[in-house]
Amino acid sequence: MSIKLYNETSFKISSQITKNYSTSFSLAINVFNRELRDSISSVYGFVRLADEIVDSFHEFEKQNLLEELREDFYNSVRNKISINPVLNSFQITVRKYDIPLEYIHDFIESMKKDLSNSYYERNDYDEYVYGSAEVVGLMCLKVFCYKNEKLFASLIPSAKALGSAFQKVNFLRDIKSDLNERGRIYFPGACDESMISNLNKTELEKEIEIEFETAYAGIKKLPKSSRLGVYSAYLYYRILFNKIKGLNVNELFSRRVRISNFTKFILLLKSIIRIKFTKAFE
Repeated sequence: MSIKLYNETSFKISSQITKNYSTSFSLAINVFNRELRDSISSVYGFVRLADEIVDSFHEFEKQNLLEELREDFYNSVRNKISINPVLNSFQITVRKYDIPLEYIHDFIESMKKDLSNSYYERNDYDEYVYGSAEVVGLMCLKVFCYKNEKLFASLIPSAKALGSAFQKVNFLRDIKSDLNERGRIYFPGACDESMISNLNKTELEKEIEIEFETAYAGIKKLPKSSRLGVYSAYLYYRILFNKIKGLNVNELFSRRVRISNFTKFILLLKSIIRIKFTKAFE
């Protein structure tokens, strides 16, 4: 029996993690071809693993676990294999698509910030969002462009904007759980609940609007193999964002805004129709 079976199983495990933790991304990923689907699932699996260490492993030494994850990843790249299936699938993707190791470094560094920071001033906030979200967009862009460095370079601003917009929408959606369960505030300069207001909510929403516009311009230039999947994820977050914009801060503290699975499926169908039958993406 060859290593092929183990590698295939590794990607399937990362895919299952994606399905278990995010129905919206699972739907988007499912419209990619098999190769892209596996690769993007491996990125999500790695990111999810780090997130779980930070957000869920409360009875364990999180700092040590993050450092172990980082070291195990670097070892997997050097050895071209890992006995951790999530890391194994991810290292295959990193090597195949020449994903810079600095992206992984910056991502882990942002995850470490969540272990000690309960709020962020503006400069630190921007640095955190870059490491926790923008570099994930860049990892995915590396996969989508598959060594077309000219295309990759031209789409860097859009990929960073999309990752940032997704993250900031999550900040707004999860404002209650971030504060009550994790003791964190993701509004620049707000250091306690009393400083979270409709005013700074509106300011964050203005940033998100600009980032969505930048992201959309880039989505239209993506290769056809990835355009539909990225656009459907974009559309989902736009709908979620519009629902959040219609609520005030007190309402966000009282409930978590959700999009039903049926609505997600309809959005995917709309994405398919728009891309295939309109001139917007030509």
